This record gives sequence, structure tokens and C-alpha cells, in this order.
Amino acid sequence: METMTAEQLISFARGAPSLDIIDVEGLKAAAARAFDADPAGITAYGTSVGYVPLRKWIAEKHGVSADQVIVTNGSLQADAFLFNHLVQPGDTVVVEKPTYDRTLLSLQNLGAKVHQVTLREDGIDVDELRALLESGIRPKLAHIIPNYQNPAGITLSDQKRRDLLALAAEYGFTIFEDDPYVDIRFRGDALPSMLSLDSDNVVVHASSFTKTVCPGVRVGYLVGPAALIDAIAKKATNLYISPGMVSEAIVHQFCVSGDIERSIQTVSTALAERASVLAESLRKHIPGATFTEPDGGYFLWVDLPTDVDVDKLFPAAMKKGVAIVKGTDFLLDGGQSSVRLAFSAVTVEQIDEGVRRLAEAIEEVRA
Repeated sequence: METMTAEQLISFARGAPSLDIIDVEGLKAAAARAFDADPAGITAYGTSVGYVPLRKWIAEKHGVSADQVIVTNGSLQADAFLFNHLVQPGDTVVVEKPTYDRTLLSLQNLGAKVHQVTLREDGIDVDELRALLESGIRPKLAHIIPNYQNPAGITLSDQKRRDLLALAAEYGFTIFEDDPYVDIRFRGDALPSMLSLDSDNVVVHASSFTKTVCPGVRVGYLVGPAALIDAIAKKATNLYISPGMVSEAIVHQFCVSGDIERSIQTVSTALAERASVLAESLRKHIPGATFTEPDGGYFLWVDLPTDVDVDKLFPAAMKKGVAIVKGTDFLLDGGQSSVRLAFSAVTVEQIDEGVRRLAEAIEEVRA
């Protein structure tokens, strides 16, 4: 069979919104307003803490002071700043099992000793973490994605948020609350962030406008104790003088106008439908698959029958014109029969066809 062209490829690989749910007109208007309102500010170098009016807006959103916020080029850079600042070679870091593949990569590149703690249906296994701590393990930080986790789609329960805060205070580690998906909620009530519950200064929080506005703006941020943010800002100055003032000013205008609320609604409504159609298609075409339907976010984690090897499935699926991400990418060990499916960039029309192709590829590799 011929290799699929980009047009024919159905990709469940990328956690990005499809163009039809991005408010291009709203962003164009926000850009015009940004240049009108502050031409000098957005055409200059700016400051390493980011575009100051946006920094203030983020601080107000989280109920913190502005000196506790640094605006970065996407939340991945916020992660990198924090990891580089806190983690030395040989330091212990706790992450979820599974966790975001780039987090694993970053921490391994820094020479950290990474411990993966099992993810249950209500979030990280707190008892397993407690046993690890009681055995003498002393992590520098615990990286937690609390809402609609990447890759598993799991949400951390309210009780576990409080339990984690208590453990961090008792054992002296930082909780890194990595929360870019929080606003993309399909059902249920929003749970309080660990940042908002933190009375011991143990939480550093990151989020992003990638999922709610669009990935191309590359605007994320870090919220934490002022001294930590100040130290990171000094490093940021040496790295790039300042992040992109133009994109941050556009995001600021998009936020203050209220367009962001409409954008969140559009994205959440579309993705809720896509997640539901994906679950339906999986039940229909791959009856041996098990998964938890997410309450929000971009991702669904699928455990396939154990005789399916994802190393073989990945190329077989690509030949049929469907892209997936292997479960092994998100784990230090295991995941050989698991895949992450992102439903954010596929239209409802593509989903069933994509799952049908995946089912054919599964049959091929099992034969």
C-alpha cells in the first residue's frame, strides 16, 4: 500500500486543537488591539518575567501577587526552568506512571533518579508514594498533572490533592502542579488547584494558553514563591532577555476582552463530543480494549489486549494512515500493549474511520 499523504493521515498523535475550533478572527482582532494599545511595549525587548499586563492578569486569576508569576514560551519552558533550577544530577524526582513523555526525557537528561508512582482512576497512588517516602526516599519534587492527565486522561481527586500537600509539607518536597488542561472540562465540577489549597508554600504551578487559545502563541507560565520566581527570572534574562512580547500581548487582549471564555467553551464542547465518539468507536471496533473516559482534556489512554505489541502496531498503523503514540513512551518500563490517543486534532468524521484503521492494524500484528 502506498504511504499516506498528510491529507489522508488521521492523527491521534498530537495534543493540539484542530483549526476549526481556534478563534482566528478573535486572535486577529486581539492582535490589532494589542498594537493599538501598547505599540512601544510590544515592539520592545520587554522583561524576562513576560508581558507585565498579562503577568498581572494571571496573578489575579490565581489570587497571588504578580511577583509570584513568570510568563514563558509555553508551559514546557516553564517546566524546563523549574527542573533546571531545582534538580541536580542524582536528585530523586517522583512522577506519575504513566506521565508526559517530555517530562521523563527532561528529567533523565538532567541526571535525575526518576521514580514512577502508579496512577489510579482517581490520580496518583498516595499510599504507594507514602510507602516510598517511609522507606527513606527523599524526592526534590513530585511532578503531578492533576486534571485530565497527559497521557492517561485521569483527574486527581480532591482528597488526594490534600493528601499530597500534607506529604509534601511533612517530607519537605515541592509539588510541581503541571496543569495545562484544567479549563477543558466536559463534565463534573472544577476541583480546587493544589496551589489554591497550599498553606505551606510547597506548590509550584504551571499552565498554558496552548490548549485554550492556540499552540502557536507559545504562552505558558509558572506560579510559585516570589524568591523562586525571581531566581528563575534572572536565568531567563541570561537565556533570552525576554519571551515574545507580541504573542503575550495578543493573549492579554484575548483574555481581558472575555474572548478566552468563549474559546474555552468552543474547545470544551467540541472535544467533549470527540471524546465520546472516540470511546464509542473503540467499543465498536476494538472490543478487547480497556480505557477510562476522561472528564476533560485531550487524551484517552487505551490498554489493548496483551498480545498486541505497540512497537509493531505503530508502523502497521502508519501504513494504514493512522498515527498513534506508543504507551512505552510514557513509562520507564511497561506500556507494551498501550497507546495514547489524542482526540483534539481529529474531527468527528475522522474518528470512526481512524479507529477502524487502527483495529485493522491490530488484527495484522496479532496474526
